[in-house]
Amino acid sequence: MPLWGLILFTYFSVMNVTMYLMMWTDKRRAVEEKWRIKESTLWTVAFLGGAVGGWLAMRLFRHKTQHKAFSIGLPGLSIVYLTLLLLLEGMF
Repeated sequence: MPLWGLILFTYFSVMNVTMYLMMWTDKRRAVEEKWRIKESTLWTVAFLGGAVGGWLAMRLFRHKTQHKAFSIGLPGLSIVYLTLLLLLEGMF
């Protein structure tokens, strides 16, 4: 794997773990009726590469599943990112 591939893999891994933890934290805070993470913050992290982690967390924790933007947007964005990564991998 070329260096840029390792950097890209590390970046997306960090972003997805971050998004997963943010969704877990937001779900926990929702149950405890505490201060929540803004949806705009969640979307920012998703667009910066954390969509797959957000989608996984959404399904596992049943969090944001009633929000059409999340229930359609996160899977769609995840497919886009995974497709791009596969295409980039195929180029080299």
